Amino acid sequence: MANITTADIKTLRERTGSGLMACKKALQETDGDLEKAIEYLRKKGLAAAAKKAGRLASEGAVVSYIHGKRVGVLLEVNCETDFVAVTDDFQTFCNDVAMQIAAMNPLVVSREDVDPALVATEREIYREKALAEGKPEKIVDRIVDGQLNKFYAERCLLEQKFVKEDKLTIEQLLKELIAKLGENVKIRRFVRFELGEGLEKKTENFAEEVAAARASV
Repeated sequence: MANITTADIKTLRERTGSGLMACKKALQETDGDLEKAIEYLRKKGLAAAAKKAGRLASEGAVVSYIHGKRVGVLLEVNCETDFVAVTDDFQTFCNDVAMQIAAMNPLVVSREDVDPALVATEREIYREKALAEGKPEKIVDRIVDGQLNKFYAERCLLEQKFVKEDKLTIEQLLKELIAKLGENVKIRRFVRFELGEGLEKKTENFAEEVAAARASV
């Protein structure tokens, strides 16, 4: 068994935010391998988070994020107590998620929120494409399911890769927060604004603009 030092435990705590004894046990279980210990704690945290998922979360915060005066996000994240809502960990998570929404433009929070009519349309498009490419009928459904999963990964916030650490999805990030805080946390809803979205954009012709400017001199 590897010799677990105080420095090893300190490093693991700084990397994961886990408690002293949890870090010591993780290092013991993984023979002192730091990366494996991080993964061990992550799996333990996800299991603990699953147990808290059904608990009522009606406190929390509404946060805003503005990027370059062109993209804005309003986001509601819920937790169980107002005490947790003001902690640095909770606020940092909310800000990170708002930034994620601004950057990656998800359609909904989870795949359960996707309009069934949109899913049906996407499924039909993927199916027709697979058949047109000559794929055997018996594997078309598997191909379609794979394409739908890719669609969900791109358009559902919880399934998107975290822009600040792409080894994690937003759902994994959320579950790690739940494990750390000891409370259920839910991303409830968001709205994203982009300057000029939905408006007809004026098409500029630079050559004509220069010619007009010369003619006016």
